[in-house]
Amino acid sequence: MTTLLTNAWLLTIDPAMTAHPSGWLQIDATTITALGSGTPPSIPGAQIIDCGGDIVMPGMVNTHCHMAMSVFRGLAEDIDDRLYRYILPLERKYVTPDMVRAGSALSALEMIQGGVTTVADMYYFETEVGRVASESGLRAVVGQTLADFNAPDHATFDEGFERVEQLVDEFAGHPLVTPSIAPHAPYSVGIKMMGQVARWSDAHPDVVVQMHLAESDMEVKWARETYGASSTELVKQSGLLKPGLVGAHCLHLGDSDIELIAEADVRIATNPRSNGKAGRGIPRIESLRKAGVPVGIGTDGPMSGNTLDLFSQLAPMSMFAKLRGKSRLPLPAATVVRMATIEGAKVLGLDGKTGSLEPGKQADLIRISLAAPRLHPIYDPYAMLVFAALPTDVTDTMVAGRWLLRNGEAQTLDPKKTLRDALQIAHQFKAEMTRIDASPQ
Repeated sequence: MTTLLTNAWLLTIDPAMTAHPSGWLQIDATTITALGSGTPPSIPGAQIIDCGGDIVMPGMVNTHCHMAMSVFRGLAEDIDDRLYRYILPLERKYVTPDMVRAGSALSALEMIQGGVTTVADMYYFETEVGRVASESGLRAVVGQTLADFNAPDHATFDEGFERVEQLVDEFAGHPLVTPSIAPHAPYSVGIKMMGQVARWSDAHPDVVVQMHLAESDMEVKWARETYGASSTELVKQSGLLKPGLVGAHCLHLGDSDIELIAEADVRIATNPRSNGKAGRGIPRIESLRKAGVPVGIGTDGPMSGNTLDLFSQLAPMSMFAKLRGKSRLPLPAATVVRMATIEGAKVLGLDGKTGSLEPGKQADLIRISLAAPRLHPIYDPYAMLVFAALPTDVTDTMVAGRWLLRNGEAQTLDPKKTLRDALQIAHQFKAEMTRIDASPQ
């Protein structure tokens, strides 16, 4: 089956940032096979879709997420000790395969509707996340979390590694789902276990490693007081600072840390809304990129960042860099769009498949309606995308040639069932929070 998108404003995000204001794009099966400007080719039997001048661009890449945590969204936002008072007790009691499936499905639906076509996830019972991604049609890197704090799905690291092995076995060779190992963070895993993960990774070089890194003042203090090193230096000492490692957040980096990250070919997933909301600081994105470090944009989990579309991240991404630099010049709009697409794909090792519209790549793309008055006039389409567009402007989402969203209607998930399943979990949470509040402190 050949699909031909015509009359589209194509933003290819190729190396030259080629744009075709009146463009066409040909898709055969899962793959982009041709594109160009002006009159499209005549292909007998092709499905022709007139895009009416709307923007067609690569789907966005969410480089860091905890999909199952959508059921925690908005919970106790104004409670200072919400992590220990509510979140951890709720996780211990209610994080099950069913809960992970329900929360992940809600997140998948939100991302599909918001123009995300690829997501990197790390949480517990991660095989369920992989199954949801596969069923919904999302491209995903799914990371089984390892931690030494009473994790919901493993009591020991040995059990955690067993879950990693199960994940790798189930999704080996999957066309959409890439298995990953995800040690939670330096402080929650420890240097000895990071070394074990590094050795496991050496034996499984095709498996992506994800971890939170240099995220908080607490982590920095722990590394300095315990080991006399930065957390980045500590990860290097363990052998885990290695090519392909995806470090999430990376807020607290000195010059020497950035040099180590660049030398090791580590990739960064920055999370502007989540970090800004938590008051954790502004990362040194321009310094990282100047050092040659690929940086993608993530939403973090919906408990932390609330929204899972990347449109909500784009303006803060640029604004925070401008605040740090005290100038309009840092992170121009086109650069931010690249970070949300092709650079994010590179962070995950998927830039050969997705992240740009080029012949030979997978047909992972979105259509953005230009009907809203707030989008006009458009002097610079990238500035419009960063500072004015919203997820509701996305009308169509395609992954590997398959429509996941068509004319605003979900094609692979049942929205009513998805929401109903998630709200059942939320009802249990509310009852448990009431019980916690009534208990003696």
